[in-house]
Amino acid sequence: MITSKQRSYLRSIANTIQPIFQVGKGGIEENFLKQIDGALEAREIIKVAVLNNSGLTAREASDIICEELQCEGIQAIGNKLVLYRRSKKKPKIELP
Repeated sequence: MITSKQRSYLRSIANTIQPIFQVGKGGIEENFLKQIDGALEAREIIKVAVLNNSGLTAREASDIICEELQCEGIQAIGNKLVLYRRSKKKPKIELP
């Protein structure tokens, strides 16, 4: 679990990055989760866009992904969500 200060720091980092994944009408499937898992290991923080035809809100998608991958949902605003998980091999982001 991360603190509100750490969450705020991660939000400031995520402010400048672009979404690298989209949740579409196919929803959240096993292959999609594997790709997000690999991206979290490599980058530690990612942004995901949720399309209108997915049938999910950003908060619902964040909850599902975080439950499956044991990551932290940092932010869910509009149709975008930010996920964080500390890398097991090479941590890059130093939390305050």
